[in-house]
Amino acid sequence: MYQTALLNYLKQELPQNTSTIDAVATALDISYDAAHRRVSSKSKFSIEETIVLAKYYNLSLDRLFEVTSTEFVTIEKTKHIETETELKIYFEDSYNSLLPLLKQSDSSICYSAKDIPLFYNLNGDTLSHFKYYVWLKLLNPELANKSFENFSPNTALIEAGKKLGNLYYNLNTVEIWDITSINSTLKQINFYYQAGQIKTKTALHLCLLLKQLIQNISKKLITKDIEFKLYYNELHLMNNNVLVSTPETQLLYVPFTLLSYYKTSDKHTCKEAEVFLNKQLQNSKLLNTAGEKERNTFFNKIYAKIDALYNLIEATQVLDFE
Repeated sequence: MYQTALLNYLKQELPQNTSTIDAVATALDISYDAAHRRVSSKSKFSIEETIVLAKYYNLSLDRLFEVTSTEFVTIEKTKHIETETELKIYFEDSYNSLLPLLKQSDSSICYSAKDIPLFYNLNGDTLSHFKYYVWLKLLNPELANKSFENFSPNTALIEAGKKLGNLYYNLNTVEIWDITSINSTLKQINFYYQAGQIKTKTALHLCLLLKQLIQNISKKLITKDIEFKLYYNELHLMNNNVLVSTPETQLLYVPFTLLSYYKTSDKHTCKEAEVFLNKQLQNSKLLNTAGEKERNTFFNKIYAKIDALYNLIEATQVLDFE
């Protein structure tokens, strides 16, 4: 029964007119005769072979016999991060995970941006270094008392971040934002400034870099050679979920800690996520095609938030009585 169920599941997932024997032989790296014996049920798949087949063809083993509820899915979890080396590996693994999918034609990413998408904070400037500082400081107890001015990310981490950020920049991308998508970055700058972990001059510079980042994103809306769509949603709270879609498969990334995420290619789950994201898009305003007034209103609200923090920090400096 197990052998038959596995083969039937595999046949359903393979493109039409694809030989099941060839598919098994390719995935398991075995001869045609050995694959034929397994397909004809003369030999059984081992547990290891079943796992290899599942990974190779993105089969969800929890749906093999269709006895589990659709509420249960198979997921992959990223490793725990504390050090710069582990953060570098995180960037490299993310790059290697996304690259094969995004090299395919008609691939796309839909990003539900509760925060400014991580990829924008990887270009190697002072703002990206500050983000590394925030992430590692919250994850690594050894950095608890270290100021930003005494933090210098290593070159390997910076380059790995740039590589991942560059991969994202030229993709067919849909992002869903709210005015609050910028809040966490503003809070981080203000918190560490108030805590004495960044100097006044640095905090002001971070505000200017953040404003420049938003300006660069706004320019992407009118750049015709970049497949980028930005939606403004006032109804739903974003959650930083990312759905990667290609003609053959989908991957859903769901955050569960500061940087770590769950990843699944379960087709039912990805399809449900796609349906939900599409509903969000229907209730959102596409800023690319919105009028200049509406587009400027959205970005001016964000600029006003940044300016308010800049002015607050500047005023604190002026009113320093000590």
